[in-house]
Amino acid sequence: MSTLADTGSLLSSDDQAHPAASAAAASFAGLLTKLDYLSAGDIESIRQAYRFADEAHLGQLRKNGDPYITHPIAVAAQCAEWKLDAQALMSALMHDAIEDCGVTKEELVERFGAPVADLVDGLTKLEKLEFDTREQNQAESFRKMLLAMAKDVRVILIKLADRTHNMRTMGDMPRSKWQRISNETLEIYAPIAHRLGLNFTYRELQDLAFRFLHPWRYEVLSKALNKSRNRRRDLISR
Repeated sequence: MSTLADTGSLLSSDDQAHPAASAAAASFAGLLTKLDYLSAGDIESIRQAYRFADEAHLGQLRKNGDPYITHPIAVAAQCAEWKLDAQALMSALMHDAIEDCGVTKEELVERFGAPVADLVDGLTKLEKLEFDTREQNQAESFRKMLLAMAKDVRVILIKLADRTHNMRTMGDMPRSKWQRISNETLEIYAPIAHRLGLNFTYRELQDLAFRFLHPWRYEVLSKALNKSRNRRRDLISR
């Protein structure tokens, strides 16, 4: 593994043998291009976590028909944008392994060490929480509980990356889930992103939640904003 761009040395022939890995190879190669701030050893550890997750999710598909592994890759890519460490990126790749694939925490400890296993286990516990009220005081209590449960802030950051990708692709999900997930995003996760200083993520989560909660209003406002931007451009040009 001489250079980061040498993805062939990272995607071995064993990786290519799995159908899901083959379909997601381009996505994983894209993730690798974001890891130039990490050491070669860290990148190799991330590759091993990818191979493990790819095998664990083999045969599972997203609602749009893509191999499920494309979702953990997208979550890890968002974490890489925030320059999180190798343990966080490994956990992002395996964040659904316990919940969806029957992998045990003990197995993760043995394969990847206790810190990574603790991160994945923390994410699994957060995934079991559901927010079903719109009252602000209860939303605040829920946020405090969520933050208290995550002993490592990296758990919250990976969860925010997970929620962001799920919101970006929620159009593929049944409409019956849009309201609950959007309310949860708007009242729980967007404020947490704001408190952590992730302003771009905060604004994106707000926009996406509003889009799925009020699609007609979103469309009207989007058209009005675009028209206003065009007018400003014309004015500046003149």
